[in-house]
Amino acid sequence: METKAKIKEVIVNLLRIKPEELKDGMSLQDSIGVDSTEMVEAVIALEKAFGVKLSAKEITKSLTLDEISSIVDSKIGK
Repeated sequence: METKAKIKEVIVNLLRIKPEELKDGMSLQDSIGVDSTEMVEAVIALEKAFGVKLSAKEITKSLTLDEISSIVDSKIGK
């Protein structure tokens, strides 16, 4: 599964939203109202899904699905 699709799946399941509510370039915080606690939960879920160590600070700066995907890809060596 493509990194972005897997990230989307993790976040959709975590936030209990419909997949169509989360689009590639949309800001998680501004567009769907993800708060800081949910971002930390997302970081933990993404670490488990990809087997990498992510910084909550790094992820909260990158609030779009595309930006988070780039960070995860760099961590897993893609």
